[in-house]
Amino acid sequence: MHLRIEGAGKPLTILLTPGQQHETTQFTALLDQGAVKRRGRGRPKLRAQRVVGDKGYSSRANRVAARRRGMRVTIPRKANERHRGRFDRAAYRQRNQIERFVNRSKHCRRLATRYEKCGENYRAMWVIAAIQMWL
Repeated sequence: MHLRIEGAGKPLTILLTPGQQHETTQFTALLDQGAVKRRGRGRPKLRAQRVVGDKGYSSRANRVAARRRGMRVTIPRKANERHRGRFDRAAYRQRNQIERFVNRSKHCRRLATRYEKCGENYRAMWVIAAIQMWL
């Protein structure tokens, strides 16, 4: 399960991939999907100011892809990566928003136990949980 949420913890994009597929393969798909409505008039905003992610999304290609879109990146580096960037404590604390969303979603028993075995049905349950978060 790959999720993209907004700064307030509400879901924007939900992608489901097989368990053996690495997270890095879905990074650009997550960046390209989902839009946030602007205040007042205007087109929805597709590009976030900052991308905050898990270690699974840490790679040079992902960092370059986000920077090309004009986004700042806060993803912890893996132990085997050389370059260590500056540590921004305030931005790093935003990483727990996705964990909080997953925790709230797991109150739905079907998601917590993966009751649905078919991928389409499992994603549909995630979408229902996401809709409940928005309401």
